This record gives sequence, structure tokens and C-alpha cells, in this order.
Amino acid sequence: MAISRDQVLAALSRVTSPGGVALPDTGTLSEIVVSEGKVFFSIAVDAGAVKAWEPVREAAERAVRAIPGVSAAMVALTAERAPGSARPTPVRTSGPAGGAGNGGAPHGHAHPHAHPHPQGQPPQQPGIPGVAAIIAVASGKGGVGKSTTAVNIALGLQAIGQKVGLLDADIYGPSVPRLLGLKGRPTSGPGNKLLPLKGFGLEVMSIGFLVEEETPMIWRGPMVMSALTQMLREVDWGQLDVLVVDMPPGTGDAQLTMAQQVPLKGAVIVSTPQDLALIDARRGIAMFRRVDVPVLGIVENMSYFLCPKCGERSDVFGHGGAQTEAARLGVPFLGEVPLHMAIRETSDAGKPVVATEPDGPHAKIYREIATQVRDQLAATGGARQAPKIVVE
Repeated sequence: MAISRDQVLAALSRVTSPGGVALPDTGTLSEIVVSEGKVFFSIAVDAGAVKAWEPVREAAERAVRAIPGVSAAMVALTAERAPGSARPTPVRTSGPAGGAGNGGAPHGHAHPHAHPHPQGQPPQQPGIPGVAAIIAVASGKGGVGKSTTAVNIALGLQAIGQKVGLLDADIYGPSVPRLLGLKGRPTSGPGNKLLPLKGFGLEVMSIGFLVEEETPMIWRGPMVMSALTQMLREVDWGQLDVLVVDMPPGTGDAQLTMAQQVPLKGAVIVSTPQDLALIDARRGIAMFRRVDVPVLGIVENMSYFLCPKCGERSDVFGHGGAQTEAARLGVPFLGEVPLHMAIRETSDAGKPVVATEPDGPHAKIYREIATQVRDQLAATGGARQAPKIVVE
């Protein structure tokens, strides 16, 4: 049975604000999104009222989940700048299952000179229970094969003896379910935490498991940050050596949320050799450096094309640009991945090349990259303190 917006509002009318007003009458609700039994919306309040409104958010989520036919509910609590205040108040976002954290500015961008909090050493953000290291696989722009690279690096780490999880944090374009051939919905485990799906030995979580593949994710920053918080902290990841996070392209809310929510041990930057992609890769490197996340290295994807029939090599996007850029910026160069039919075909089929053709040349390349990532992680030493982004 289809869930209507009116049904959601009727359920929310039984939830009252701290002042005793029915929630739909408070003027705090965002647009309510209902899709295939899943309900998403946010509650926007003044920053000083966040603590008082958190029980309201929890009650709203319970009320929506109690509606017959609702399979999942995600309610974000966001804090906005009070009118006339001199500067933006950092947003606080709460995960849909009640987790809370510190996020970035919801409706703006971090100042170019965002920096760690100036008053002494910032408090170290807690890691994810059971997860030894969290790394981000990122790119400055889309279309460079970041998700394919992330999946195969995760499988490469597993192939060299690591226990690995994979978080698809590309909220607007989740592709990990397709790349791993995974379908289904996460179930709840102990402590009401979501249990990740398993794909080729990896522990996997993606927003793509909660929405249909063709459903557009028309979310603003606060809901993106809330979803990321839930998938990080409200999932039972078990015991992992490495959690690989497939980041959305760019340098916006999701990246800043990751830098604040968890102590990332490092980031892998994916780029093609062409100048346009490298310009954006530089921005990605600069962003992670700005928030004190070590850059583990650059991968040059689609480095060259090998004809599957004659074996002739063609440098479709140029060649060596990422390696040159890595040397110029003083970061490790992790390797070249060719543009090859086998990688494309196995990815489209949900049978990644590292898992399904482990003895092939492409799997060997990814394992070598994964080995360097593991070694770079070992070299970074202890836990990194997550900076508090100051928005000016």
C-alpha cells in the first residue's frame, strides 16, 4: 500500500514540540519525501534549541515508522543561523536512529581558509567501534571511475589479508550496489543497529540499499550529513582492519562531514591523466590537507587504453599527468589503471575484476595499489584528531 504525505502528517500531528505545539504546525518541517515505503524529512530549529528538540526528532521518527507500510524513516534535526546573528552557527545533525554529531554549514560553503579550531588542540572525535582505520576514496570531479576504483581497492585490501568494509557515501549517485551485484534491504541487529550486506567478503552499506535505483536524491546538506552519520555510526560494522569510504565527487558537505565525524586515517585521490581532471584532483588534495587528513596517494585511472583484440596501447586522455602531479605536490603515486573492457564489463555485471579474475593483470594492479595503501596507513602512525571546521 502506498504511503501518502497526509498519512505522515497525521502521524506527526501526535508529536508535540517542546512548547506543546503539534509538529506539523511549528513551521519547522522540510518537504516530506515518500518513496517506496521510505520517508525522509528534516526538522530545522534554532541552534540554541537543538538539545530540547532531539526528543521530538526521535518521537517523530518512531511515529513515522509505526505507520503501516513504512519500511524505513530518516529524520534529520538541523540547526540554522538565527536572524541577525553575526556569523553562521555550525550545524548540528542527528542521525535517524538518535546518533548526534557535529556537521558543517548546511546552506553555505566552508570558508576557503577553514582551519582547525584555534583554541588549543581540538577534541579527538571517536572512531567507529571495531574499525581500526577509515580511509576515503575521493575525486575532485565525477566520471573518473572513483567508485570502481574504491570497490577494487577494498577487494585488493581483502586479498592481501585485511578484514574490510565498504561504505558507499556517494549519496546522490550510489553505485556500489550495482558494482557488487547486491540487492536487498539492511536488517536490524543488536542495539537496533543496521547490519551491512555482504558482497564478495566485504561488509557493505549504501544509501542505494534504502532507495530504488532510479529514485532521485533531492536532499540538501543537512539531510546528506544526517544520512552519512547514520551509515557511519548506526551500522554494526563488526571488527574491521579498514573501512573504505567511497566519497561523492567534489569538496562539499559530505567531505567536511567525514572529516569532522570520524578520524580519517587518510584519503586516496582518483584522477584521469587529463588536465581538466587534474585541476579538480588538486582541489581534492588541498581540501583534505586543509582539514589535516593525510593524502595516501593518487591513482591514475583510465591511464591508457589497451585494445582487447590487438593489444595496441593508446593514451586516450594523455598519460602520466597524475604521476607528475603527485611528484609536484609531494604525495605518493599509487599506480596506473588502464581503460580496459574487462574492468568495464565486470563492473557493469556486478562482478568486480579483483574478485572474479584474481589471477588477471588488472587484479594484480589493484592489489599492488592496495598494498601501497596498507603500507601508507602503517606509516601514518596513531589516530588522527578530527578538526573542527570553523565557518567564516
